[in-house]
Amino acid sequence: MLKEIIISDSIELLKAMIEIPSLSREEKEVVDYLEEKFRLWELPFERSGNNIWIRSADWSESKPVVLFNSHVDTVRSGKGWTYEPFKATVEDDRLTGLGSNDAGASVVALLGAFRYFYHVENLPYNLIFCASAEEEISGPNGVASVLDQLGKINLAIVGEPTQMHVAIAEKGLIVLDCEAKGKAGHAARNEGVNAIYKAIKDIQILEQYRFPLESPVLGPVKLTVTQIEAGSQHNVVPDSCRFVIDVRTNEFYSNDEAFHVIAGLIESEVRPRSFRLNSSRISPSHPLVKRAVEMGLNTYGSPTTSDQAVIPYPSVKMGPGDSARSHTANEYILISEISGGIETYIKLLEGLKF
Repeated sequence: MLKEIIISDSIELLKAMIEIPSLSREEKEVVDYLEEKFRLWELPFERSGNNIWIRSADWSESKPVVLFNSHVDTVRSGKGWTYEPFKATVEDDRLTGLGSNDAGASVVALLGAFRYFYHVENLPYNLIFCASAEEEISGPNGVASVLDQLGKINLAIVGEPTQMHVAIAEKGLIVLDCEAKGKAGHAARNEGVNAIYKAIKDIQILEQYRFPLESPVLGPVKLTVTQIEAGSQHNVVPDSCRFVIDVRTNEFYSNDEAFHVIAGLIESEVRPRSFRLNSSRISPSHPLVKRAVEMGLNTYGSPTTSDQAVIPYPSVKMGPGDSARSHTANEYILISEISGGIETYIKLLEGLKF
């Protein structure tokens, strides 16, 4: 009976959350609402900024700690929506609304599993549930800002839409701002050094380069030039050409190492925006991974980044929903995916032994 009540509560909670706009850096109102629910459910909580967390009742300093984490912020609704983004629309098994899939369903499913275990005595581990902010923008005031307050963590389950498959590794992300420098001149005369041509040569080098170490789980490091800008008018040879490289690293290269490799390949100046979103992985022999495999869950390497990148201890990424629906018009989650997610989290944790 408890499980059925929790599943029902979780679905209603997600409906309410969808109707409270919670864009990145604007999560206060939805976290205020979570506070209200936690008081109603008699769950003592702590809060820092727009991050809120709860510890299991039967807490013991001698036990390992498992963190449930997912994010309450959403991207902005793009073009193409035919539904109201901030209205929870239910049609049969489908719940449509901004943030329903990414990652509201994970928030409520992890919270549902946490509530199921909250009063269980003699669990072999402690549990923390944390709903965090600013994941979509990799902001400084998200989960990374409260890790010290959460204390010792042995394992994290990060909720993102993975169809409840288990991501045991995740690519890192580094964005590089590059500039090829030339010399301005008149386009009609043989003057100047064209920065666009210099940038093209560098881009061709990047297109052909392959990092030597490829991961059996994450594959190769991926370089993609995603933006380019040059020139002020048609008859002036440009003295500058700027371009941006999106770099997805595997576990064999830190972001700092990848930056130095790339900077050594090309003539353009290369400036990293940040090194903080490194690749993450967990050993296939970790008890949680073994338990997932026993249950028949699929394991894989994820090409996308999440809060795993800033969590400095073993973690997996898994949650209800499908990553392909994220950041799309008419984003939705299936209600059956929420209930199935709660059931899977509970079953996974019931058989977990450190």
